[in-house]
Order: sequence, then structure tokens, then C-alpha cells
Amino acid sequence: MTSKFPYKSILIVCSVNTARSPMAEGFLKDFFSKNNLDIEVKSGGISSHARDGMLISMDSKLAMKEIGIILSDTSMSVDLKKHTHLIEKADLILTLTDKHRKEINNFLKTNNKKICTIKEFGGRKGDIEDPSMKEELFSKVRDEIIDNLTEGLNKYSF
Repeated sequence: MTSKFPYKSILIVCSVNTARSPMAEGFLKDFFSKNNLDIEVKSGGISSHARDGMLISMDSKLAMKEIGIILSDTSMSVDLKKHTHLIEKADLILTLTDKHRKEINNFLKTNNKKICTIKEFGGRKGDIEDPSMKEELFSKVRDEIIDNLTEGLNKYSF
């Protein structure tokens, strides 16, 4: 077990940054805040249809509110293709799928940054699928995200 969390800036990457990545970002911000750690957490979308300024999914907000984490009403999506500084600054990039990891690597030279899927961070294989258009799945996806992030964070002592 490592005695210290080695990352200072984490970027969560999904397709358009309106559902999964905001939930992961909200969970990590809450976790680090509760553990008095100054770790910057951002999220963004990398797909061709990612846009700046889209509203975060109400279903994502409701799923997080169920567990006491509030996603801001002023949160908007970020298109990482327009904000490459977020990719460059992050020392850990967590993606929701392997496709997202490949898109990041194809888009920008990442200079051997630590990039893995959230499931890999948790010691598992596979992707966390998009719950869009399936309201009942948002809490399931939220739990899958949190379970994998918690597993990964448990490798470090807090």
C-alpha cells in the first residue's frame, strides 16, 4: 500500500461530458474534500460531437443527489479538443471506455501520462457504458463508477 496519493490533477474523460464524467468528477471532488486533499479534478468530452456549454444531464444530477453529492446547476460540458490544456495539465487521466483512451492518445501526444479506464483504475477490465436515454440505468452507472473509483483509491492510504 502506498502512503501517499501520487496525483495532483485528475481528468475524467467520456464522450460529451454530460453524464458519466460529471458523476465521476463529483464523486472524486467529494472524496478528496472529505479527506482534506488538494487534488484538482476536471472532466471533459473527447468525441466528435462533444461541445462546450451543454447542460449536465438532469438524470446524472438526480443520481448523485440520491447519495448526497450535488452537481452544480452551473456546470457545463467541456470539449477537450478546444481545451487541450486540461489534458496537458492532468497527471492522471481516467476514461470511461477504452475508446475514449484511444481518442485521447490519437488526439494529443500525452507524453507517457498515466491513462487508464476507470475500471482499470479499480483493477478490473471493461468499459462503463453510457446510460443516456435509459433513466433507470443512471443510478446503476453511478454505482459502477463509484465502486471502481473506490477500489482504485483503496490502493492508497488516506
